[in-house]
Amino acid sequence: MHGHAGEILEFIDLNLASALFLFAVGIVGGLVSGFIGSGGAFVLTPGMMSLGVPGPIAVASNMCHKFPKALVGAIKRYKYGQVDIKMGVIIGISAEIGVQVGIQVQKVILETWGEAGSNLYVSLAFVVILVTVGGFVFRDALRLKKTGAEEKKTKLAEWVQSVNLWPMVNFPRSGLRLSFWFTAPLGFATGMMAATIAVGGFAGVPGMIYILGMSSLMASASELVIAFVMGLGGTLIWAWYGMVDIRLTLIILAGSLFGVQLGAIGTTYVKDYMIKYVMSMIMLIVAFSRGIVIPKYLTQLGVMDMDPGTLSIMSKVSFATMSAALCIGAFIIIKAMVTGLREERRLEVNGEHA
Repeated sequence: MHGHAGEILEFIDLNLASALFLFAVGIVGGLVSGFIGSGGAFVLTPGMMSLGVPGPIAVASNMCHKFPKALVGAIKRYKYGQVDIKMGVIIGISAEIGVQVGIQVQKVILETWGEAGSNLYVSLAFVVILVTVGGFVFRDALRLKKTGAEEKKTKLAEWVQSVNLWPMVNFPRSGLRLSFWFTAPLGFATGMMAATIAVGGFAGVPGMIYILGMSSLMASASELVIAFVMGLGGTLIWAWYGMVDIRLTLIILAGSLFGVQLGAIGTTYVKDYMIKYVMSMIMLIVAFSRGIVIPKYLTQLGVMDMDPGTLSIMSKVSFATMSAALCIGAFIIIKAMVTGLREERRLEVNGEHA
């Protein structure tokens, strides 16, 4: 796709080190994704960008790896009875419209300001969304841990459920009856974000929990259906514009299909607040990692002037914090799983003795 002044976006050269890094990013992305329903992508897009992949290609390749993975995750969690297919499909269709609008916005930015403009747009969107959502989810996780309370519906969700505005849709699986006018904008926002930063689940999962009033478990599982519907349509359009780097897609997919299985198993062993805790922590670290490279893009656009040495150090710090976020997230999830498994064994043994 031609960018600014006829600039063509290049696919990066892959060597063994960068391929291994992507594979590791894929595993952690999958772990997180299976564990919190979505969110693998907020690790993957910045992970690719930190290797020098242009923003739009990172977003497109990410979306392409996402729909097969989402399908695998959705089928697995459907077996656990956690998926509301009807909710997923209805929100997924309105998300598809959001994706199309988002892709056009990306195109306009790329054609007007080139690759640096596009990278800046993707990074700024990441920082704003991650800090907002991450902060909110973190506060919620602390509240759940402190009160030990079961998840309770927000005031907003109670109000949304009380509004009787035609057409009303029944969701027997989630036990909800909602107006289409609440599911449609949520879907549109999810799709719009997915096309901007390849992460729709950030709008989708919190939206289903805090606005529609679904449980964390069901929202995170149903988001996989949305990701499949949305990812399939988005990938076809991105591929049409020549933005999908299939090498990146396949390496990440290989890692994340492995990770997503582990993550999905992990959800059965941990408390709700733990899922939110992990999600918010990774979000905030990744936000920092993206924020620190913003001056680089501003310098490329001629808005700021910083010396190359400083910019190079900032890029390295960005890459290091990104890697740290991956390791910390993976460690917490695996530790939670091991603890959960031990606890289950202990209860089984005690049960036998009794």
